[in-house]
Amino acid sequence: MRVPVEKKVDTRIQFSGLKPGVYEYDYNVDGAFFSQFENDDLRECNVDFRVKLERKERLLVFDFSFSGTVVMECDRCLGKMNVPLSGKQTLFVKFGEEQESEDENVVFLSESESEIDLAQWMYEYVAVELPIVHCHPDDESGNPTCDPEMLKYISEGNEDNRQEADPRWDALKALKDE
Repeated sequence: MRVPVEKKVDTRIQFSGLKPGVYEYDYNVDGAFFSQFENDDLRECNVDFRVKLERKERLLVFDFSFSGTVVMECDRCLGKMNVPLSGKQTLFVKFGEEQESEDENVVFLSESESEIDLAQWMYEYVAVELPIVHCHPDDESGNPTCDPEMLKYISEGNEDNRQEADPRWDALKALKDE
């Protein structure tokens, strides 16, 4: 059964009235959604989520699949770049007294709970898919596709740094060679 979700992203799912079975939810989240979290990398993004909920008697199983694009700043040239991302995760929600679980994908809810908000997990699943290094990819010849003006500036800066080497390093290098 497909459940439509409005553009205003309400990630709360009322499970108390659901009969055992499978339910699907579609979400489109963007920078406005991620603004509630402290992560500047997700200010410009568009991510589509498909969440499949399998309702069992004493267990909820959420299968998340998502894909989208995040606009990030290149670490090399500081230009904007589109970074595709996608992923799949599963969250198990058990009912009963809260217990310690070594598995971060297992959470416990009180028997009195009637809904769950998926926002935090959606954020975390996207955040862990972000690349650590954000650089424009190299072309098929191995050359950077960054802003050529910025690459020229960086190259000139590296040459200037080589020419103005501190003479004390030469003395240390001489000691090392002895």
